[in-house]
Amino acid sequence: MSATLFRTSTAARSALKAGAAKRAASVATTSFPAISGKIMELHHKNHHQTYVNSYNAASEQIAAAEQKGDIQAAIALQPVINFHGGGHINHTLFWENLAPSKNGGGGEPTGNVKSAIESSYGDFSNFKTKFNAALAGIQGSGWAWLVKNNETGHVEIRTYANQDPVVGKYTPLLGIDAWEHAYYLQYQNRKAEYFGAVWDVVNWKAVEGRLK
Repeated sequence: MSATLFRTSTAARSALKAGAAKRAASVATTSFPAISGKIMELHHKNHHQTYVNSYNAASEQIAAAEQKGDIQAAIALQPVINFHGGGHINHTLFWENLAPSKNGGGGEPTGNVKSAIESSYGDFSNFKTKFNAALAGIQGSGWAWLVKNNETGHVEIRTYANQDPVVGKYTPLLGIDAWEHAYYLQYQNRKAEYFGAVWDVVNWKAVEGRLK
């Protein structure tokens, strides 16, 4: 991931914070049966913001190292960039992935997303079962994603550890956060209940918009 993904000027950092806040506003202030408003507020305000702040700090350190010609220091910071930059990207998509039922959340996909899922998994019920199994199989922290394979054109379920972003030949369509901070306040150790309930607030219109 390039260290130039987000510029670290004061104006850019302010814009980044404002953009993330705007995208998550309707999610962070709404109580869902699936995910409580308190969880979303803490998730956005504390966890996501930490990724933004840490990414910006690491970017500034890389820029300073490059100015001094300290390539070793710049290379050593790349895992930090990947983790916190990935955390920002993943969470930005996550907020867009969710919507209360009154705004179109939940239900089943339609149109091209429905066709793509049925082509790869037979039907939506089978897809959801496989997706939840992928979530449950994540050891520790990570994400499960519905992605488009840009080489084959098919959609696939893939899991990523920690905050690794979806890059390369895959386009992220729908991501579900399997970190404990995404559900523990409400579901505690019953993460399978969270994996089952989150489908009630999936924003399929956003997914449709990413499927090209």
